[in-house]
Amino acid sequence: MPVKYRENIIGAWAFLVGIVLAIFVGFFSRSGTNPVILGVLALLGLVLGFFVAEKDVQTFLFASLSVVLASFAGIQGMAADVSMRGVTLNGVEIGRGISSILGALLFLYVPSTIVVALKTVFAISKN
Repeated sequence: MPVKYRENIIGAWAFLVGIVLAIFVGFFSRSGTNPVILGVLALLGLVLGFFVAEKDVQTFLFASLSVVLASFAGIQGMAADVSMRGVTLNGVEIGRGISSILGALLFLYVPSTIVVALKTVFAISKN
């Protein structure tokens, strides 16, 4: 039986918990998101950023930048769509739920992206 390499198990768990929490926040927050939950997402993002392996920095920064930009653009598009059309499904505003999920993803990815970018800048400056 091959042995699996577990270099980044803490970062992987922080990522998984953060994504699941972000989706639950989006589905179940009707009027507003609890600041404690957003703080937990930001803390998980910091943990995720600290445990990104040096060999994966470039890939992580590219992927996280894509998620941050897509989430921000999605929030702006959903806000405009909901204000113009007010799309609902069984009395639930779809745009508000999706915007909440994307906002929670921002709370997860922005801190991790900043940490990884700063780690990279410090690593470059040492050379």
